[in-house]
Amino acid sequence: MAAPTSFSGEVWAELRLADARDVPHIYSLIHQMAEFELLTDLFAATHELLHSTLFPTPQPAPFASFTALILDLSPSPVSASADTIGSLRLDLSACPLADPEAAAFPSPRGGGRVTAGFVICFPNYSTFLAKPGLYVEDIFVRAPWRRRGLGRMMLSAVAGRAAEIGMGRVEWCVLDWNQNAIDFYEGMGAEVFTKWRICRLTGPALDKYKGAGSASQEELDAGKAE
Repeated sequence: MAAPTSFSGEVWAELRLADARDVPHIYSLIHQMAEFELLTDLFAATHELLHSTLFPTPQPAPFASFTALILDLSPSPVSASADTIGSLRLDLSACPLADPEAAAFPSPRGGGRVTAGFVICFPNYSTFLAKPGLYVEDIFVRAPWRRRGLGRMMLSAVAGRAAEIGMGRVEWCVLDWNQNAIDFYEGMGAEVFTKWRICRLTGPALDKYKGAGSASQEELDAGKAE
């Protein structure tokens, strides 16, 4: 069954665990997110890297390591399964939705489903709480499906799972110019920390520390002078 390019009436959304078949869509969604955030200059992901890092063999349990979730939309009811993390029924009777990209995002689960978003998250740790937490690296919904409650469902489902398994908090970042997202997160009860800054080592700045665990004091002092 081919994915429709327009949706009306009832549509069923499912947030589910991703598998290796979803890698092409995850790649495309990440690229769309990079375009939206004006950060395509930082985009270096490949299908091969996504496959090896998100779906290794053996694969850890969900939420115990890197966890990828996929948002699928279906024109017919979807039965919950062990892979289902969250769900939502949309009524588009009053406002049918056109999805010009639907043909490029058919869900590998079939049934006319369309992939419309994703979440990547992984566990971290709070020393202040002495509890594990969950860090949401990315949460993204394609443009035609925004402002329909899907982002709220996705974040609520992830936060709910974190609470159920005893995690102490859920964290993520938001760009300071994205006021719509900031308002949305605050509306969900999140606290936005304006006094904290992200610090990052990547690329050559990270590579220069290879072997630093066995470096001499002279080498470390030389690094400070650079």
